[in-house]
Amino acid sequence: MALYRAAAAVLAGLERGEGGLKSLVYNSGFPHVRQLYALVSETLRYASVLEKLLDGAALLQAEKKLAPQLAKVLVYDLLFGKGLKCGGRWKALARRHRARLEAELARMKVRHKVSRNEDLLAPEKAVSAAASQIPRYVRVNTLKTCVDDVIDFFKRQGYAYLGKAASVEELKALSGKKFLLDLHLPELLVFPSQTDLHDNLLYTSGHIILQDKASCLPAFLLSPVAGSHVIDACAAPGNKTSHLAAILKNKGQIFAFDVDPKRVATMNTLLTRAGVTGCQLAQQDFLTVDPRDPKYSRVTHILLDPSCSGSGMVTRRPGEEAALSAERLQALAGFQRRVLNHALSFPALRRLVYSTCSLHQEENEDVVQAVLQEWGSAFRLVTAFPSWPCRGLAAFCGAESCLRASPAETLTHGFFVAVLERCKEGAAGPSSLPAAAKENSRPGEGMEPRAAPKKRNKKKQRVR
Repeated sequence: MALYRAAAAVLAGLERGEGGLKSLVYNSGFPHVRQLYALVSETLRYASVLEKLLDGAALLQAEKKLAPQLAKVLVYDLLFGKGLKCGGRWKALARRHRARLEAELARMKVRHKVSRNEDLLAPEKAVSAAASQIPRYVRVNTLKTCVDDVIDFFKRQGYAYLGKAASVEELKALSGKKFLLDLHLPELLVFPSQTDLHDNLLYTSGHIILQDKASCLPAFLLSPVAGSHVIDACAAPGNKTSHLAAILKNKGQIFAFDVDPKRVATMNTLLTRAGVTGCQLAQQDFLTVDPRDPKYSRVTHILLDPSCSGSGMVTRRPGEEAALSAERLQALAGFQRRVLNHALSFPALRRLVYSTCSLHQEENEDVVQAVLQEWGSAFRLVTAFPSWPCRGLAAFCGAESCLRASPAETLTHGFFVAVLERCKEGAAGPSSLPAAAKENSRPGEGMEPRAAPKKRNKKKQRVR
């Protein structure tokens, strides 16, 4: 049963936008990762079919204590896999509903005029195509090494380094054992999408982090200076937290919160492997954190990446978006407004990044607009990264200060980022920094990202 529970947890993490499939599988703690990866991959491949089967057989209505993700992996193995491998009540439950599930599967085949299970998968091809065009992004963990050393290591492993990319088209054209330095982020390497580095020494030792490019934007744009006190409000699985620690050079303090004990345990493992220090993990709902607690009196930066619909994740299936009701979307947006308001109430806060892996305006521009209106002239939107190709939807004046990402335009998962800053006392609170301020601000504060680091004389933990 441990296999099915682990698979259900990975599916839930994907739905919450906590990471990619491989990262969640390899960080799950399950001892047989290849078996787990195969089960989750196949369950995802049949996701829309499984949802229709569950709905048609009314399984979740009959078994109210059965989580949807667990139901999917059980039904996949029962009808499409090698048969249920578990015993006990879950096997008995699945067998009790087997006749209804098989009857519903037969009706689906008749409706679609197909005879094979695989022929029901035609709608999944679009998802596979979107996923396959996104490269493998590799963030160099500067707490343990530097970009030059990692490049040298991969070259010794037979990879050809092509230099810094000049365009998204160059990233799209990558193939074989070739890699580039990303054109936007200075510590991000880009490999072809099929590259698997989970068994690579650099990954297992924490010298590199496998993280989608869009997911690297929030910490990069928050850009806290070394020594800062920072909150990562909804931190699991911890990739953004480790990125913040690298930006801080492990100098300062990070307070990382997540309500789920399993995700906190996973995050602790990831941060330890990455060499993160000066980070206090708390299994706590961020909304219950008291902004007036003296412990947080020096918090000047907050990264807020709250629960969302996950509609920007390319691993989602066509049926998942259709199943998202207007009520569910509004409930998510209401939660996001509350948590953003709460984050802005920390008295010493100077800069905040709000991000989601959602495509919906309701969770993105509408949330930012509503909260800015509530705070009046206290906070303003910063126009960060002016050359980034995707801007916020024109939902309100100044929304173009926000960033969006997408598989088609930026070769990433779908993402949204807004950077908010506290206005100086007496300032009118414009929606973006004036031109002069953009020219003089630090990297990540309304200007282009810093250039790729030059060759250093002093190396960190060279991996041979």
